[in-house]
Amino acid sequence: MPRLNNFNTCIMRNKLYSVIKGTGSYIPEKIVANSDFLNNVFYDSEGKVLEIPNEELIKKFKKITNISERRYLNDEYVTSDIAFMAAKNAIESSGIDPETLDYVIVAHNFGDVRAGNIRSDFVPSLAARVKNKLGIKRPEAVSYDIIFGCPGWLQGVIQADYYLKSGDAKKALVIGSEALSRVSDPHDRDSMIYSDGAGAVILEAVESEEPVGILSHSARSDTYTEAHLLWMNKSYNPEKEGEDLFLKMNGRKLYEYALSNVPLLVKQCLEKAKLTLDKVSKVLLHQANEKMDEAILQRVFALYEKVKIPDGIMPMIIDKLGNSSVATIPILLDLILKGKLEKHSLNPGDNLVLASVGAGMNINAVAYKMA
Repeated sequence: MPRLNNFNTCIMRNKLYSVIKGTGSYIPEKIVANSDFLNNVFYDSEGKVLEIPNEELIKKFKKITNISERRYLNDEYVTSDIAFMAAKNAIESSGIDPETLDYVIVAHNFGDVRAGNIRSDFVPSLAARVKNKLGIKRPEAVSYDIIFGCPGWLQGVIQADYYLKSGDAKKALVIGSEALSRVSDPHDRDSMIYSDGAGAVILEAVESEEPVGILSHSARSDTYTEAHLLWMNKSYNPEKEGEDLFLKMNGRKLYEYALSNVPLLVKQCLEKAKLTLDKVSKVLLHQANEKMDEAILQRVFALYEKVKIPDGIMPMIIDKLGNSSVATIPILLDLILKGKLEKHSLNPGDNLVLASVGAGMNINAVAYKMA
């Protein structure tokens, strides 16, 4: 009989859910306005100087992306430094003891790149560096990096959710940190998109009778057809000496890929969570291009024919912060939860969708219910 009682207790136990206990971010102080690119000499992929005047090029860029300024790191910082700052901010926000963390996951794509030296530094891992800076002594706090393009931070959240729901872990720190300004080609007009920053969350396993926190997630990698939409290559300036490699992308193909696939994955994620779109309070999309995000949102809602797009459902920060890759969504989330984004808030019971696309072929989405 005791065994039977234990069994009944086990099957009646509430489920474990991954709940956000704290958020943090680091937004660099250095503001780089569109006007700062007026004196750049831009080349096309064939090494020919673009004939369009910079004033006109920048005006067109602003109309498409809605980026008016972006943030760059000060020379003394690298990606792991700002990852640590965002992590420390999240820990303070959550009130947890960092020694209780079971995982420290850092999403990035280029390691630590120092000012004036474009070589990437991955050893030790950025997560190991952050754990060291936080002074965490506990060896059971497993630290590792994840490289998944712009959706890397959200993929780290998905991985942490598996650990927490398994019961094997209680708390996880997931950070997205990037310094894209260090790997962008100043002679490539796409360089105006990129920005630097870091964001972090503390996730904790919570028992609940009702679904809360992370409700579902979906992801895909289209490497067979889309693996090379982003790549590293020499500067477009044929006179630039050296072997330095810079981030390059096929913007048109990326745009088409995102519009065709992100809405379908978001719908799949909502269906897994048994949520309808009319029950979603906010849609937090990775921000690389405002027109692209608006088109993605319209296509998501088009999949639900009778649902109209509510005002303010998709908060945007790209105008002032540009595209900081893995840091975009956690920074956005931190600003909203701390009341720093005008006209946007999240309350207990609100449902939101977080989705990202990047690296040319990776997409993911998470459905989340505020605790």
